[in-house]
Amino acid sequence: MLGIAQTGTGKTAAFGLPLLQHLSRRADGLQPKSARSLILAPTRELAIQIDSELRKFSKFLGIRHALVFGGVGHQPQIRALEKGVDILVATPGRLLDHLQARVVRLDQVSHLVLDEADRMLDMGFVRDVMKIVALLPENRQSLLFSATMPAEVATLSRKILKDPVRVEVTPEAVTVDRIDQKLYRVPTAEKRNFLLDLLANPEMERVIVFTRTKHGADRVAQHLQKARVETLALHGNKSQGARQKALEGFKDGSLRVLVATDIAARGIDVSGITHVVNFDLPDEPESYVHRIGRTARAGRSGLALSLFDAGESARLKAIERLIRRPIPEVATQFKASHAAPRPVADTQRGDKSVRDSLPNEEKSKKNRWRGQQRRRAA
Repeated sequence: MLGIAQTGTGKTAAFGLPLLQHLSRRADGLQPKSARSLILAPTRELAIQIDSELRKFSKFLGIRHALVFGGVGHQPQIRALEKGVDILVATPGRLLDHLQARVVRLDQVSHLVLDEADRMLDMGFVRDVMKIVALLPENRQSLLFSATMPAEVATLSRKILKDPVRVEVTPEAVTVDRIDQKLYRVPTAEKRNFLLDLLANPEMERVIVFTRTKHGADRVAQHLQKARVETLALHGNKSQGARQKALEGFKDGSLRVLVATDIAARGIDVSGITHVVNFDLPDEPESYVHRIGRTARAGRSGLALSLFDAGESARLKAIERLIRRPIPEVATQFKASHAAPRPVADTQRGDKSVRDSLPNEEKSKKNRWRGQQRRRAA
């Protein structure tokens, strides 16, 4: 089966519940080091989330689970695999390590699920995935899920799937219609202070801020921390413990803001995210779709704000081609000095959200400055 659906539409339950129904009919005991089903995910966070959801679904079914990913010790994972499992959720790199060490075997796999296939391609996992697939029995059920369908995913599906049924949810809508998208034209040097102004709005209760680079994520997080905004950075250079701490703090509400690279753009389901901020526009336009998909999940609405520097024009054009619409721009205005930028509402659109988010003192400063500019012009 080939499944294509926007992020946040419930793909985990769509493949997980039927899979558990099949696996619950196990008649014989499990073979040592074997797995009856294999679910491959591109990131540790997504693997952890899939495993957690399937454990909830199967609480009373007597299903044995194992979770395999990098960044942590091998031994607990090896012990979990010793007696065999019904469901193995894994990232490709660590699974290959275990296969080479012969602590797991895949000759008993009857179901393969490849989740977030387009992200697998983006992260360069295709070769690892094909090595793993080559070790599986030919007689199996295979399911490939993807939020988008570029040519590379179509090629991968032809290699892995045999005459698949294709299920496509809302294929005409590239982005979630419930997401209100806005664009702010902000010079790169002013973005961090502009972000602080945005966060002064109390309606921004739970926010993910996306940066292009790991170093950029750290710098933005440090800037927010100095301004006493509860935040941590999440990216691939962080230890697994630090990544878990950031994600759990964001989920339980102790962190208001999570600053992340695209590692968090796929599959991570945190309820109640009110805003997504693209501090940098992504290199790949598809990443924009997945970033903003962190909000407006499970039928809710959400707001996606993008900070755009003139040097990002090519990225913006690619995104707007993909989503087949221009992103509405909110007018902004900056002082000539290096002081913090102050967003100005676009009165033609009736958008007061940014202006109203500023403290009264800052509004007064802005109004005085505007008055000076008008007097000079006169």
